[in-house]
Amino acid sequence: MSAETLLGQEPWIRLASFLAVLLVMAAWELWAPRRAPSVGKAWRWLNNVGVVALDSLLVRLLFPAGAVALGAWVEDQGWGLLGWLGLPFWGAVLVAVVVLDGVIWAQHWAFHKVPLLWRLHRMHHADPDIDVTTGLRFHPLEILLSMGIKVLAILALGAPAVAVLLFEVLLNATSLFNHGNVRLPPRLDRRLRLVVVTPDMHRVHHSWHRDETDSNFGFNLPWWDRLFGTYRAQPRDGHQGMTIGLHAFRDPRWLRLDRMLLQPWSREADAPAADQPTPD
Repeated sequence: MSAETLLGQEPWIRLASFLAVLLVMAAWELWAPRRAPSVGKAWRWLNNVGVVALDSLLVRLLFPAGAVALGAWVEDQGWGLLGWLGLPFWGAVLVAVVVLDGVIWAQHWAFHKVPLLWRLHRMHHADPDIDVTTGLRFHPLEILLSMGIKVLAILALGAPAVAVLLFEVLLNATSLFNHGNVRLPPRLDRRLRLVVVTPDMHRVHHSWHRDETDSNFGFNLPWWDRLFGTYRAQPRDGHQGMTIGLHAFRDPRWLRLDRMLLQPWSREADAPAADQPTPD
C-alpha cells in the first residue's frame, strides 16, 4: 500500500478497528463481567464517551495531518534514527512499534510522578469503576500533551507511516481491552500477560492504594513494568474486594463531563493523601 493510499484510508482503518474492539469488549462485559458496577453504567458511559468525542475533535483541529502523515513525511525525508541504522522496512516497523510503546510507558510513568501532570491524569483514575469506557477517559490536555510527545518520538525515530498506524491501532485496541471489566481463565491470563497487558494486570493500576496505582503502567506490551520493577501481579484486596478510583472523587457529581474537565483545578483533592491513593 502506497503512503498516499495509506493516508487516505487511515481515518477509516482507525475508526473501524476502534468500533470493532469497543463493541466486542462491551458485549464481553455483559456476558462475563469480572466485577459488579458500583454506580450506574449508562450515566458513566455517556460522559466517558463524551470525553473521547471531545478529545478526538481537538486532536483533529490542532493536529489536522495526524501522526501517520508525519510518519509518511519523515519516511520520505529519510530522517531519524531508523533511517541512519539502515534496517530493512519491516525491521524498522517492528523496532518503531516497540520503541513507541516504550515512550508511552515512560510518559504514563511521568504523568504519575510529576504533580502537575498527575493533576491532568487523575481524571482517568477518578473513574469509580473500570470498564471499556475507562480506556477512553483521558483529559483533553493530557491527550494533546501525549500527541506532542508522539510527534517528537516519530521525528527522532523516523518511524515509517505503517509503523505509526500499526502502533496507534494497537494502542487504542489494547487500551480498550485491558480496561475491560471481563473475566479471563487464570491460566490464560498468566500466559497472555507475557505478551500483552491483560485486564487483571491493568486493574491493579486502578486500585486506590498508592503503591498499586504506581504499578503496571503498560497499556500494550507488559515487558516495561517487569524491566523497570513496577510490575505487580495482583491487588492486595483481590479483584472482587479492591476499591477502584480515588478518595477525593467518590461523589457521583464527578461523573459529569463538565466536572471531569474541571478536575485538574479542583481544590477538593488538595488535602493530604487525597489527590492520590493513600500510601500504605
